[in-house]
Amino acid sequence: MDEKDIEKKMQEAWNAPVTEQPQGDKEALWQQFAAEAFPARKKRRLLLYPVAAVLAVALCITAYFSQNGTNGSNNTLAYSIIENPSSIIKTVILPDSSVVELEPGAEIRYSEKFGQNRKVALTGHAFFNVKKDKQHPFSVACGATTTTVLGTCFTINGTVNNTVQVNLYEGRVQMTVKGNNSSWILSPGEEFVYKNGKASVEAFSRFRDFNDTELNTIIAYIKDTYGYTTHIPAEYLQKKITLRLNKKENLENVVGIIAQMYDLKPTIDEKTKKITLQ
Repeated sequence: MDEKDIEKKMQEAWNAPVTEQPQGDKEALWQQFAAEAFPARKKRRLLLYPVAAVLAVALCITAYFSQNGTNGSNNTLAYSIIENPSSIIKTVILPDSSVVELEPGAEIRYSEKFGQNRKVALTGHAFFNVKKDKQHPFSVACGATTTTVLGTCFTINGTVNNTVQVNLYEGRVQMTVKGNNSSWILSPGEEFVYKNGKASVEAFSRFRDFNDTELNTIIAYIKDTYGYTTHIPAEYLQKKITLRLNKKENLENVVGIIAQMYDLKPTIDEKTKKITLQ
């Protein structure tokens, strides 16, 4: 219906005699007139409903992801980071009672769920004395390498040029390299080296031999290896001794051997890093 037809109908309605209609009839007549006069407008009005529905769905999706994003941030794992900024070895006791000796400048990191997975990330050089737990293997990530054990003693040295060196003193460890399907099993006295993208396993000496050596030389070795100073009566310093020590022998055992050989009473002060033999 064009504008002329609309004007004609309105003129006819204006000139027609007025007859009072019930309310229901009035509504019906208006709907009939509107359907004939404004069919296009009616269709455009109906199109608003699917648009509104799409907007509502979009708002719901945005709210869902915003809520889940917030919840996700609350589930972020917390990590413990322990570093050694000092110039001496730092001893760390992990939650499972494993012992880590951090060399100067070294750092380890583990998650709050360490008890479930026993995973540690290492930067630098450290010695590990891992408590045995067959149900929970212990693994250390360093550079591109991962060292996995059940319980043993070993050192890992990760340098800045992406070289990683692992020395095994007790037990057995398994080595893997990121992006490499191979694995290597080390035995005590074996050294794993990863350098320039290549891995190798070689033998190394895990013992330090002292043959007819003056005691003051061994005291200097204790200082360099364990970071403890030793106080002993001067008359013993020139005495000579012969013994073989595991390079990662427990300090108490080393001191005990010396004390027993010379019938001295040992005292170890962990706070002051001081050994007294008298």
